[in-house]
Amino acid sequence: MAPQHDSASRVDRICSVVRRAIIERALAPGDKLPEDALGERFGVSRTIARQALGHLAGEGLVDLRRNRIAVVATPTFEEARDTFDIRIELERLVVRHLAGRLSEDQLAELNAHITGQEAAAGGPEAASIRLATDFHVLLARMTGKPILIRYVSEVAYRSGLSLSAYGRPHSPECGVSEHRALVDALADGDRDTAVRLMAEHLESVAQRAFLPETHPRTKSLVDILAPYLEG
Repeated sequence: MAPQHDSASRVDRICSVVRRAIIERALAPGDKLPEDALGERFGVSRTIARQALGHLAGEGLVDLRRNRIAVVATPTFEEARDTFDIRIELERLVVRHLAGRLSEDQLAELNAHITGQEAAAGGPEAASIRLATDFHVLLARMTGKPILIRYVSEVAYRSGLSLSAYGRPHSPECGVSEHRALVDALADGDRDTAVRLMAEHLESVAQRAFLPETHPRTKSLVDILAPYLEG
């Protein structure tokens, strides 16, 4: 592998792990992300770690402060609410495009994902949060529209950050049933119902989640990221 490609893959790896840790609330808004700690944990130079942090900052997940100090971003409540409003409009576009157009293989993949959500409902909350986000990213990818995929993915991750800042514990049962109804509408080709269900689902997520909650942090960055690097 060429050095440039190798560096890009390492940056992508760091971004993927940190992004997932944020979505699963292992990393909270305001948590520090030292370049040296990231570099040591991933076995890369501080330059590679810095590039990854810059990429995450571009996604709105990280704030870069003076003296090269990076922290998990802390959206205001208004920003958090705006993120969901924008996400609703984007994901309306997704289901509007997909209604009646999903192949049997795509429907099977979506239903298998939801079955995975059902199986995870009684386990760690982090898994349910990640699977719920992945469902929406999966839908976006099925459109085959690169710009829509990019924006939906980024706003979904920002939504995860917003929920980390202002959310209460995740409600997997509600989300799973809403996902199932949405896929049924898409399979039936009922565009209007799919658009309505998507908007109602995301609005319900916001309404169920946006309550203040305190998450005490006692672990170091290295300890927090360790489970994400296993396997």
